[in-house]
Amino acid sequence: MKVIICGAGQVGWQIARHLSGERNDVTVVDMNAELVRRATETLDVGGVTGHASYPDVLERAGARDADMIIAATHLDEVNMVTCQVAHSVFAISRKIARLRSQSYLDAIYSDLYRRDHMPIDVVISPEREVAEAALQRLAAPATFDTESFLDGKAQLLGITIDEACPVINTPLRQLTDLFSTLQAIVVGIRRSGTLFAPAAGDQIFAGDECYVFSATTDVNRTLEIFGKTNRKQERIVILGGGNVGLAVAKALEARADRVRVKMIEKNRTQAEAAADALERTIVLHGDGLDEAIQAEANVANADAILAVTDDDKTNMLAAVRAKAMGCPMAICLANDPTLVPLMGPLNIDAYINPRATTVSSILRHIRHGRVRNVYSIGDAEAEVIEAQVLSTSPIAGERIRDIPFPEGVLLGAVMKDGKLVKPTGSTRIDEGDVIAIFAMADDVPEVERLLQVSIDFF
Repeated sequence: MKVIICGAGQVGWQIARHLSGERNDVTVVDMNAELVRRATETLDVGGVTGHASYPDVLERAGARDADMIIAATHLDEVNMVTCQVAHSVFAISRKIARLRSQSYLDAIYSDLYRRDHMPIDVVISPEREVAEAALQRLAAPATFDTESFLDGKAQLLGITIDEACPVINTPLRQLTDLFSTLQAIVVGIRRSGTLFAPAAGDQIFAGDECYVFSATTDVNRTLEIFGKTNRKQERIVILGGGNVGLAVAKALEARADRVRVKMIEKNRTQAEAAADALERTIVLHGDGLDEAIQAEANVANADAILAVTDDDKTNMLAAVRAKAMGCPMAICLANDPTLVPLMGPLNIDAYINPRATTVSSILRHIRHGRVRNVYSIGDAEAEVIEAQVLSTSPIAGERIRDIPFPEGVLLGAVMKDGKLVKPTGSTRIDEGDVIAIFAMADDVPEVERLLQVSIDFF
């Protein structure tokens, strides 16, 4: 498939990395010649320097015979015009645009993106994706990562293992015997910075970061087995009143169970706008790094602080200060992946990487037909792919023990006729089943072959 990616920043580069790694014909377009050079030198992609929305630039990028265009520049208007040009001039059939302005995303204006208006097939909103990720982190405070699968019936939990964990130094196959009724499977372990899919004989050690697939009904029991407890979040402080902070506050206000929210915003105009938009949230104008303003927000007695300003270092330092004042949980937004290794030493409980959430969202929309969900783990080290099994798939009708999965692939969950089933070696995968698979990045093409799907449109 021939794909043009407009924007060679973090998101564009990662998408190019995924698509080129799966033997697609990818061309990257960006105004910044240095970013284009980085992409062409490190990835198997073509590159064009120039305005993504200019017809002659898209022509040079091969738009005449392109199958898909992904507009992920930093400017909404450029992304929108790029899709319009791709449709009107080059008749590119699949168009994806990243849009950040909330005005463009308002549901009452959704007709704007019809084919006879502004022809965009899929609109991706990083702020909305990040806000949703933040709410999921708050819902599972004992985890550093979480994502729902299989119509909400299963969850991927990222759990940091400490010395208090009752099952450290225990082979994974023994866990299956000890907790035979528990619908949970360890699918990934990050140890000393390296992520891998564990074998049945591998053990869990203190300091490991484990990715566990669990039935939603067994989440609390799973956390207890791994030495964690989920506390109800009743008092939350949000640092940052931008699009992300505002979306999270509105969602918390809409909850049936009462959550008391306070927001700190440094910019007076933005603070006033947030105060007008929110009903029950108390908005404080001030610097979130200031100990006095954190004390005024009563951070010491809050259940969690969510730092989502547009400055990574502010988020991290504010989270560290809040923890020092007694706040039990700190979550922060981190755009720069090189800062992530500092989270552990700084005692920050969880982080949200906007790039990873946006990449996951875009991949979800460009995988072939029966792939229902794709979640990118870490710095695109692995993926969790949720897909429906087709009759043409080599795995249809096979028992799990007989399926030639690569070493870096583990089956996390199976849903048959809407009911969750814990996968064992004797479980048969049938046509119509929905499965969730953990796959290391290098093994994704083989998973797609087994599923009989490829990156394509529909």
